Parts: sequence; structure tokens; C-alpha cells
Amino acid sequence: MAGLGADPFLAPALGAALSQWLTHLAALDGAAANTVEAYRRDVSRYLKFLAGHRGEAGGIASVTATTQSDLRAWMAEERGRGLSARSLARALSAVKGFTAWVADRSGGDATTVLSARSPKFRRKLPRPLTEAGAEDMLTEIGSDAREDWIAARDTAIATLLYGLGLRISEALALTGADHPLPPTLRITGKGGKTRLVPVIPAAAQAVAAYVALCPFDLVADGPMFRGARGGPVNPRLIQAAMERARLRLGLPATATPHALRHSFATHLLSAGGDLRAIQELLGHASLSTTQAYTAVDAARLMEVYAAALAYADFQIGRVIEELRASGRLDDTLVIYIQGDNGASPEGGIRGTFNYYNSFNAISEDTAAIVDKLDQIGGPASAPAIPTGWT
Repeated sequence: MAGLGADPFLAPALGAALSQWLTHLAALDGAAANTVEAYRRDVSRYLKFLAGHRGEAGGIASVTATTQSDLRAWMAEERGRGLSARSLARALSAVKGFTAWVADRSGGDATTVLSARSPKFRRKLPRPLTEAGAEDMLTEIGSDAREDWIAARDTAIATLLYGLGLRISEALALTGADHPLPPTLRITGKGGKTRLVPVIPAAAQAVAAYVALCPFDLVADGPMFRGARGGPVNPRLIQAAMERARLRLGLPATATPHALRHSFATHLLSAGGDLRAIQELLGHASLSTTQAYTAVDAARLMEVYAAALAYADFQIGRVIEELRASGRLDDTLVIYIQGDNGASPEGGIRGTFNYYNSFNAISEDTAAIVDKLDQIGGPASAPAIPTGWT
């Protein structure tokens, strides 16, 4: 693993300590290779900064001797070179982990570093596709493949991402032993964590169609999904296939393989799925990560609601003008209907009917509006009219 070697630009004791800590993360904590490499970069930069900031290459004791002033100077340096708040928060997390590990073995005090506050940042919301967009992607992704088996392969992988919520690395990690797909797949995800994922029929069928066309023998311990020369599929090939498909479909640049996983979670939540169950299906260690999809769902509902209100305003205005032109609606009632006068505290259509009802004066004109709004139909047509108003 690239991240486990000692850094030649660090003091020997610090380089050896960093290497041992990274080995500990990989072997005992099950950290993914990408995580280990990111932590190696973050902590190496931090230790080199401390040496330059203090004017000396300190030893192990220097790690726990860090002051608040040192930490502020390091974070200012990182922000100054363009590091985002999110990346700096990750780097500080790595520094805290390394410092705590050193303190446990050297008897030092890591309180100053461990008590440092992470920079605040706004978490990006997942960017899922619409249900129609996801379905179009599954249909389109293989349409320009050079061979039928490659088209079936790309379709099968995309179906696993959207239908099972897999990461692309998890889909490409499937082996010949996983065919035919069982009713439940055991998936090994980030940090070596395993989870059970139910297999929907569409995914099983898509994989079976690919295997039937694949020109290579799928051995039990070999990759299920093969490249044109028989080796493992490079994730970039799937990303490129999706990029071409999204351009043909007119989908946004956020329509990536990982967006299909986001779409799986968002659409499942929209259909009434349990948040804790979705967390388990996705393999999230923390429920707070899964909760981001509730914000996406709420944001989409607000967009639909706003569009519905705009449509309702347009339709109500059209009805009012039609009735006014026919001489069946006087200007006084129009004022109440539009909610432009303070006589009705509720305003709008609902306030209008309440106002007239309080005088037992539901007129034929008002009833005509109700009839017209009922004729428009659709969820966005108008507020519900309580029984008795007509």
C-alpha cells in the first residue's frame, strides 16, 4: 500500500511513527486504501509545517507539544493555499488521530490538538437523477457500445448502482463466484465493512444478460465485469459511458455513476422507505450521512409545491377573468378572491369562502368559481374546498 512507507522528508522518528500509525489504520481499523493515502498526505504536510514554523525538525515529543498558536498558523497556511473547509476538516481529523496515537504510546498530552475545533462547512447535498432520468440512463448507457456484450456490461453495472445502491467500486469488485446473483448479496464496502443487500429481479436479469454475452470465462476468483481485453473493468470506462449517455439525454453534469447510488436512496426515501433501513442498504456508518437524503427529498417537495402554487395562481386568475368577462363576477368579489384586501384575515380563496359563509351569502358567482376550479383538476389546481362551501 502506497501510504505505508516512511516519508524521506520527515525526521526519521516522525516518519517511522507515521508509517506505523498508517499500518495500524489499515490492518486493525480496516481503513480503505484511499483513506490511508489521504491521511498520509495530510499528516505529512502538518508535520513538515510544524518543523518549518518552529525552525527545527522535532522528534516524537514535538507532536504532543503543539500549541493553539501552532494549530491556528497551520490552518491559516492550509486555507491560504486554497484548501477547502471540508478538506481542512478532514486533515484536522487525521492530525487528531495521529496525535492521539502518539500520545498513547509516548505518555504525552494530546488535549490541545484534540480540543481544536474543526472549520465549519456546508455539507453538499447529494445530486440524484429524477426517476425518469435514471430509467433513461439505464436504457441509454449501452447504446453506443462497440459490441453487444459491452453494452450489456455497462447496463448491468448501472443497474447494480441504481437498483442496489452499490458504489461503483463495490459493483466492480463482484467476482465470477457471485453469478448467478443470489437473492441477497454480501457486499464489502468502505473500511472493510460488510452489509447484506437484497437483489431486485431487474439487476439479476441484467447481470445474467451480460454473462450470457461475455466472451471471457468467468472464473470464481476472477472479476465478473471484464474490459475489452479480458482484464478488470476500469471505473473510468463506466464514467465515460455515462458521460456520453447524459450528453445524449440532456442530463446535467452531475449524472455520474455515484449519482445513481444517490438516486437509489432518494427515490427509495420518496417512496416511503425507512431511513434506518436505507442506512443499512447503503452501508453508511452514521445515520447523519443518510439523513442528507431527507434534505434532498424536502427540497424537491418544496420545488414541486412552489410550481403547484404558481400553476394554481395562473389557473385561478384565468377563471376569474373568464367569469368577469361573462358578467358573472363583480369587482368586489374579485378583491376578496385575490386576497388583496384586509377584510379576510385568511386571504385568498379560503378566506373568501369563509368571509361569505359568515354572512350566509354564498352567491351563485362564488359557486361558479368552485365549479370551475373543480373542472381544472389535478393536484396543483386549487386549495381543497371544505364540505359546505358549495
